[in-house]
Amino acid sequence: MSIKSIQKQNVVNEVYEQISAKLLDGSWMPGNRLPSEAELTVSFNVSRVSVRSAVQRFRDLGIVVTRQGSGSYVSDHFTPQMLSKNPRPVMHLSREEFHDMMIFRQTVEFKCVELAVIHATEEDILQLEQALNNMLINKGDYKKYSEADYEFHLAIVRASHNSVFYNVMNSIKDIYYYYLEELNRALGITLESVEAHIKVYRSIKERDASAAVKVLNEAMSENVTAIEKIKSEAGIPSDTKETKKARQ
Repeated sequence: MSIKSIQKQNVVNEVYEQISAKLLDGSWMPGNRLPSEAELTVSFNVSRVSVRSAVQRFRDLGIVVTRQGSGSYVSDHFTPQMLSKNPRPVMHLSREEFHDMMIFRQTVEFKCVELAVIHATEEDILQLEQALNNMLINKGDYKKYSEADYEFHLAIVRASHNSVFYNVMNSIKDIYYYYLEELNRALGITLESVEAHIKVYRSIKERDASAAVKVLNEAMSENVTAIEKIKSEAGIPSDTKETKKARQ
């Protein structure tokens, strides 16, 4: 199937439909690299913004994965059913990666919560509140919400006034943000997630470390259940390495 130059007004949808057709007719198989953004722009005769927006829709559904410095690829787990009328996002974050981050958070971030309750200044509490407000403002955009989500958790670490913990958190920013973005993309920005962050903020402000840790533990436990459900429905084995390949 050849790519057709697009002249219609609803450009992004047209690009999306043509890419979908290429995926369905087997032109682009699981694991195949997609043409570059520049190549697609020329083929479709549209702007880079339109191509980027269309490809992002496939990323949101877990159909396309991007490998740093390599390009975009069709997911190894792509099936035609993923292009159904009511598709469900696929979690790129592996069980192993989620578990590793959970252990990190329980080891480092929970300790930072305890320290923040003791050492947080009014300025620290204000920064935590500002990050929370940015999350609430951007509930409709998982990427902006995730950025504010990271700033919220960084504010907790900053409030601990422990320079080692803060430097460690900064050093793994990309990993931590990827973790949050995947959760918010695949699981959705739920009311429970928003309420959990509000409870953590209030607990730290009220100097109640045990309440904050309890909320964080419960939220992570709920995420484990949700992730297992998504991966089970998608038929993804527990030892998948796709996420690791995507970030190499």
